[in-house]
Amino acid sequence: MSTIDLPRPNQGIWPGLHQPPRSPWRARIAESLFRRAVHTLPISVVLPGGVRLGAGGSDAPVMRIHRPAAFFHRLGVDAKIGFGEAYMVGDWSCTRLADLLTPFAARLSTLIPPKLQLLRRWVERRHPASDANDVAGSRQNIHRHYDLSNDLFTVFLDETMTYSSAWFDGTDSLHDAQLRKIDGVLDYAGVRSGARVLEIGTGWGALAIRAAQRGATVTSLTLSAEQKALAEQRASAAGVAESVDIHLRDYREERGTYDAVVSVEMIEAVGGDYWPAYFSMIDRSLVPGGRVGLQAITMPHDRMLASAASYTWIHKYIFPGGLIPSVRAIEETVRDHTRLRVEATREFGLDYAETLRRWRERFLDRWEDVAALGFDETFRRMWEFYLAYSEAGFRVGYLGVRQFGMVK
Repeated sequence: MSTIDLPRPNQGIWPGLHQPPRSPWRARIAESLFRRAVHTLPISVVLPGGVRLGAGGSDAPVMRIHRPAAFFHRLGVDAKIGFGEAYMVGDWSCTRLADLLTPFAARLSTLIPPKLQLLRRWVERRHPASDANDVAGSRQNIHRHYDLSNDLFTVFLDETMTYSSAWFDGTDSLHDAQLRKIDGVLDYAGVRSGARVLEIGTGWGALAIRAAQRGATVTSLTLSAEQKALAEQRASAAGVAESVDIHLRDYREERGTYDAVVSVEMIEAVGGDYWPAYFSMIDRSLVPGGRVGLQAITMPHDRMLASAASYTWIHKYIFPGGLIPSVRAIEETVRDHTRLRVEATREFGLDYAETLRRWRERFLDRWEDVAALGFDETFRRMWEFYLAYSEAGFRVGYLGVRQFGMVK
């Protein structure tokens, strides 16, 4: 199966997931590599019968492998997907999942011996053609994640319904930290009373509402029908519906002219092949002197290049077609394809780790509310793994988040 349309509520369908793929020789290699990889990690891996692996002490996170045969078959067939799938079906478990995944994330580039890494191009799965980010593909990719259920996201997000990194900067309130993040983007874009603002990626409307409360008029683009409906309701409830116009429209189809463009963590869904088109469209949409406020998840440039062609668990189950850019990739694309100039940036990756921790804890604490929507236990473990895996990446700096201020 090259792709999966995730189950909607009351459709707990996971084709082939609970039956592990089989490749005995690959499983033996995977077990050998796994044992070697965890030997020096500060974790404890417990196998049936009490055998322990790893270098963790008494307070180390514990990974319990319940079905080793299935676990190593999944790793052997496709380690980048099989590790997460094994957690989804219960081949292994852990009560401190983010703590366990953090040392894996810290040594991600060295877990496999360098000579074996040279074989990756022949054994790793490639992105399915269905995940391509042309106009039709982008709509399907967004649908598969953001149209799961508005009620699902309401369970674990704060009252702003903001699904991107908060910027704490001394505050302990997630709500206040999300508003600070939004204001940071709006300030970079120079959004003020009377400004005409284009937002690429509506979310559930928090930024558009905040911009309208500054006196701006906002045109906001989304590919999610679920998000559009709720964002319009929220704009109406906030009393700014006349200043916020939300369209189901791909960014490539936008033809308006604006004083400011804002976009928060949407570029990750654009796809590397389309970054020039994305930034060219922003350039085309701005009046001379117009400004941009952009927030993006980032990763080191060498890791971005190494992972660009890889098809991972995150692609299959969470963000199909996505690619996280590097700061260098953003700056070079802007330089080579636009008349924009990057004037300011700020980085706050550790704040994303904290944001994800809060989302994950609230999701688990309120699991009964999620289950009442029709989602099953496999979905619970999938979502927990996604949030913990992401948190670990931000903890160790494998992932970052940055705001960019640009001017035309």
